[in-house]
Amino acid sequence: MTTPVFILPGLGGSGPAHWQSIWEASDSSLHRVVQRDWDHPDLKEWVATLQEHIAACEVAPILVAHSLACSLVAHWVNEHGKGVKAALLVSPSDVESPEHTPPEVRGFSPVPLVRFPFPSTVVASTNDPRVALPRAEYFATSWGSRLVVIPEAGHINAESQLGEWPEGKALLWELRHST
Repeated sequence: MTTPVFILPGLGGSGPAHWQSIWEASDSSLHRVVQRDWDHPDLKEWVATLQEHIAACEVAPILVAHSLACSLVAHWVNEHGKGVKAALLVSPSDVESPEHTPPEVRGFSPVPLVRFPFPSTVVASTNDPRVALPRAEYFATSWGSRLVVIPEAGHINAESQLGEWPEGKALLWELRHST
C-alpha cells in the first residue's frame, strides 16, 4: 500500500505557483489537507482537521508542512503524537514574533518544543522574513529534526520562484524511503 502524503499549507493556503501546489498537481499520491479558513487560522480547528485526515489513513502518512503548518504539526504532536510516518517541515514561521509574523498566527503560539516521535526534516533559508535562522535551528533541534539550510531562498514559497523545487522533492523522497 502506498504511503499517503499530506500537503499542509500555511496562512493563506498555497497558491498555484507555490511548490506545494505544483507537487500536488503532478503527483496523485499527494493530498492537500484543506482547512476551512486559510486567512483566519484557528489552532483547535486546524489540529482537529489534521487529526481527522491522519486517523482515516490505513497507512501512516508523511506530512509536508509549510510555514504556519510547521507549528500545526508541533501542536498535533503535542496533542496526539502517533500515526505519522515522517514530516518535511519547510520554513517554520516564528508565530511568537510580531517582528516576523502577522497577528493572525498568534493563536499558534507558543510553538511546542517537543521531540517528534517520527523522522523529520526542517528546511530553512538564510534570509527568511518569517523566521530568523537561529530560531529555525532551535525548532529543528527541539523537534529532533534534521536541519537543511538553503541560502537566500526567502520564505521558500511562490515568491522564491522555486517552481517544482526538485531539491525539496529529493528531501521528500528520502523521507519516503528511509523509514
